Amino acid sequence: MPNIGGIVKTLQNIMWKDPGVSGDAQRLEQLGWMITLKIIDDKEAEMELISDDYVSVIPGELQWRNWAADSEGMTGDALKDFVDDKLFPGLQNLDVSTGNKRAVLIRDIFAGTNNYMKNGTIIRQVVNKLNEIDFNASEDRHMFGDIYEGLLRDLQSAGNYGEFYTPRAVTEIMTEIINPRLGEKVLDPACGTGGFLTSAIENIRKQDVHSVEDLKVLEETIRGQELKPLPFMLCVTNLILHDIEVPNVMNMDSLNREYTSIGAKERVDVILANPPFGASVSDGVETNYPAAFRTTESADLFLLLMIRYLRDGGRAAIVLPDGSLTGDGVKQRIREEFLTQCNVHTIVRLPNSVFQPYASVATNLLFFTKGEPTKEIWYWEHKLPEGQKSYSKTKPIQKSEFASLKEWWSTRVENEQAWKVPVEKIAESGWNLDIKNPFVKEEEVTHTTSELLQMLSDSFKKSEELIGELKKELK
Repeated sequence: MPNIGGIVKTLQNIMWKDPGVSGDAQRLEQLGWMITLKIIDDKEAEMELISDDYVSVIPGELQWRNWAADSEGMTGDALKDFVDDKLFPGLQNLDVSTGNKRAVLIRDIFAGTNNYMKNGTIIRQVVNKLNEIDFNASEDRHMFGDIYEGLLRDLQSAGNYGEFYTPRAVTEIMTEIINPRLGEKVLDPACGTGGFLTSAIENIRKQDVHSVEDLKVLEETIRGQELKPLPFMLCVTNLILHDIEVPNVMNMDSLNREYTSIGAKERVDVILANPPFGASVSDGVETNYPAAFRTTESADLFLLLMIRYLRDGGRAAIVLPDGSLTGDGVKQRIREEFLTQCNVHTIVRLPNSVFQPYASVATNLLFFTKGEPTKEIWYWEHKLPEGQKSYSKTKPIQKSEFASLKEWWSTRVENEQAWKVPVEKIAESGWNLDIKNPFVKEEEVTHTTSELLQMLSDSFKKSEELIGELKKELK
């Protein structure tokens, strides 16, 4: 059996030698499209054995087996030219007129992906190394899947890509509490690299999947949407590694469709998501939403969208920043809509370093069910481990830290970490959900002169950005 960890390490080392690849994100993108083609080819070889009339959606000369499988095959400039001039253009222009899902998926992946490698000899070395893995062997695939998950985690600290990665401990606790089951439609409308979707797949698989038919149902009921090309491709690969043959993931801007056009047929049973926050939406997107709810803050529009996608009785767990829990005007109207349409029964308040190093804003996990108004909200304050001042790349949040939350979940008594607030009190305060722990005395915060100057500078910068946005809107 191959040493998958060793193979991946060698792959990374080989890639570093190529002058075209710089940084973790590019290396992962390069690896991603190659893995995708190799997995698809392995799978198609299996299908051809099972069914005599199976025909690949990929033209013959572009199939992995015909340009990559022979270790002594095409190399050097000939291989580099083939990848750039034939492989990519061919896959970007695949015939999708039949509506074949696999064809659409491959075309969408290659439409937003690049080949960064400049040296055809090094491409051949990478390809040969990848050929040591048999993705039809479930042990190889799962082992590689675990390593791939680690590579995605590394991406969290690569520039701006952390926004697509939610710490594993967080996705798992949210999924366990919501507990999606086989046959339920599960959606993540901002799925990034697929953390919530793979968590849902594993949760359902260990409880309910006992046959090929069950696996088929699972494949049809897990859905994702992602706008950015790189996380979209990494998500598709991630799902294929989790035995989802043709992932139901779309490369699209979830916010860019008429809000009212989402009808009963598209409603889902479960939503698990960490929508982008702190970002402005694409120009004009807010006009898809009712006039009273128009805003350019992505997290607020995603909240509306998720309420719309849930069926009555459907349940959700989502990550939202403090900024979406408070504020007046449109923000207040969105929260009022949220609390009257849904039973927001629990809010878990996380320390503000959970998403380090990508973002240091304070975030919350919101658990709710659609179809009945909120009567009271339970709050739970998640505490940092004893002696730890913050989370970091080397000391991330751990799943074991949520043991006390799980223990408390079914008994629900007030204590120094838990308190409940009636909805009347929330309505009186302008539907403000940013409610501090009443059992903790506010500590007096002191700052050094340089910290105060930095805060002032940040504040001015933010004001200038807001004025710039306002000017743009007034034009």
